[in-house]
Amino acid sequence: MTRLASLKLTLVILILLAAGVLVTYDKEVHTTWTLILPLALVAINLLAAIIVSPAFRRHPGLMVFHLALLAILVLVTAGRLTYLKGHVGLATGQAFEGELSEKDAGPWHNGDLEEVSFVNEGFTIDYMPGQRRGNTYNRVSWQIANGQRKQAVIGDNTPLELKGYTFHTTFNKGFAPVFLWQPDDGSSPVIGTINLPSYPLNDYRQALSWTPPGSEQELWVMLELGEDVLPKDQAARFRIPEAHHLILRRDDERHILRYGDRLKLAEGWITYQRLTTWMGYSVRYDWTIHWLFAAAAIGIAGLGWHYWAKYDRRPWRPQYVDTYDFAGDRQS
Repeated sequence: MTRLASLKLTLVILILLAAGVLVTYDKEVHTTWTLILPLALVAINLLAAIIVSPAFRRHPGLMVFHLALLAILVLVTAGRLTYLKGHVGLATGQAFEGELSEKDAGPWHNGDLEEVSFVNEGFTIDYMPGQRRGNTYNRVSWQIANGQRKQAVIGDNTPLELKGYTFHTTFNKGFAPVFLWQPDDGSSPVIGTINLPSYPLNDYRQALSWTPPGSEQELWVMLELGEDVLPKDQAARFRIPEAHHLILRRDDERHILRYGDRLKLAEGWITYQRLTTWMGYSVRYDWTIHWLFAAAAIGIAGLGWHYWAKYDRRPWRPQYVDTYDFAGDRQS
């Protein structure tokens, strides 16, 4: 046990932890275990020190602080094992049904994301001159256990929390053409959207390749704006442009589509129905957040208790010490 509590071992583990933190900056490497293993070793080292060191038993405040520190290490390790973070983009009127476009999760994550469901009801964003984005007000709705439907307005700093998952809006948002796809094989028509690149970040690159469901022919779709939606020299609100059309390319053919236009493809008909918007959400799951706050508060209280007791027993200045005024004369 004494070897596990060694300060030399602490130094080695901290170097491993620092190396693990540096590795996390490499996005190509899955970094969960590079952090979990050093954190677990630090926790074991600290637990051994608490057990073998008599100083902790003589100073209860110090004991509370180090137990809280141990709890923080255990919670951080557990959080890395069970966390989830990801992103998803939803068109206005589209429901989230548990699927993420990007996902990174701990090896022990076992949440109920597939049971989470809400609808993006649309958003409002005001821009100041210079295209400086203001607050995002995104309306969402979801169904609760008794069948009733609830609504809320969320934003970048006001999340939606469902089943332990937290959804924030992001700066990623843009336009989404809505198509009706009617296959020639007699199967049911499908309505779908294409989330074009984020606007105004990619205002001159509003194009995307897309393959209709059940088709093998890839299409290139571009939104051509006929007006300045967010002028840089004045305040404006994010909105759907009235003057616009789509440019659709297949192989060497080029077509212009406006509302209601239909185009015959090899496997069916495609109809441009309307233009809507989409919002990008960041998704996070970490059940340890509130417990970490509590452990940190207890640790601060324990450290405060320790120093209060220390200086309460030992006065800041001895009582029987001669004092002198600024002129150097002794004071009685």
